[in-house]
Amino acid sequence: MRRLALAVIVAGAFLVPATPAFAHGGDAPDATAYRTTVTGISTPEKGLSVRTVEAGARLELTNKTGHSVEVLGYSGEPYLDIRPDGTWQNINSPAAYVNETLTGDPTAPPTWRKLSSSTTVRWHDQRTHWLSPGLPPQAAADPSRAHRLRSWTVPLREQVRTFEIRGTLDWEPPPRAWLWWGIAALTGLMAFGLLRRWSWAVRPVALLGAFTPFAYAVSTALDGGAPSLVLVLAGLLPLAAAFRHPPFYLALSGACLALFAGFTQAGAFDAAVLPTAGPAWLSRALVTTALGVGVAMALTGVLRLRAALPPGKPEVSEDRTIVIA
Repeated sequence: MRRLALAVIVAGAFLVPATPAFAHGGDAPDATAYRTTVTGISTPEKGLSVRTVEAGARLELTNKTGHSVEVLGYSGEPYLDIRPDGTWQNINSPAAYVNETLTGDPTAPPTWRKLSSSTTVRWHDQRTHWLSPGLPPQAAADPSRAHRLRSWTVPLREQVRTFEIRGTLDWEPPPRAWLWWGIAALTGLMAFGLLRRWSWAVRPVALLGAFTPFAYAVSTALDGGAPSLVLVLAGLLPLAAAFRHPPFYLALSGACLALFAGFTQAGAFDAAVLPTAGPAWLSRALVTTALGVGVAMALTGVLRLRAALPPGKPEVSEDRTIVIA
């Protein structure tokens, strides 16, 4: 059991850097202060939908209309073509050059290459982002509240008919990180008190801890991110500890939970917009719970390990005096 546990820790350590950056998993590198929102399509059509994914980093368009829909580039040229048989990209589009470091010429006839057979496409679009360095002037003048920076549009075309995706870009102030750290500490104290006072509390506390990384991983996936294997691992260990919890395994599962689902996700406390679905406060609550419960489980396991150690053997000194170690 101990060798397996150590293998799990080593595997997790190698997986963390590859976790989608929190990418998606570690410390929320894709979190941001800018909220990109799709407000609608100028002429809605059944089967055509658009949303933001990855904390607003990309737009995602799904075309199930049965006909082709083009996304126009920064110079009004064809950029993407979402057809019934898949998604195609015009490699002569300057948008392809800007977004993917290809060469482009907006005056050249489109040269299409097939990207995939999917009718859903995601792309980075500069028209939806704040590209200037530093804070927006509104935010610099008053960083205590949210500011509407601008409305934006991304043009679409269906044969000769043009229409557009419409949305807004806002700046939002960061949350109070100290408050979330305080909630995490309070959660840890409460969980530790339960575990120390009642042995039956191990199962519900461990199940609560196991739920948090699973829920966070699902929330990340719903926002378009890749599922995090590290978060799944961080949830499996306390899930197993809920049904079989010797002290060493309790300490191990708690430490992994606190590290992989708590401390490495603590960037959620500092950013307003997170790469997760649903309200940001719910994602932060999951991280605080993982932190508090994980630390409480680890500390409880360590204390139980110490209590289970055999007492020291008496030693006899040269003058035959018995010394208790």
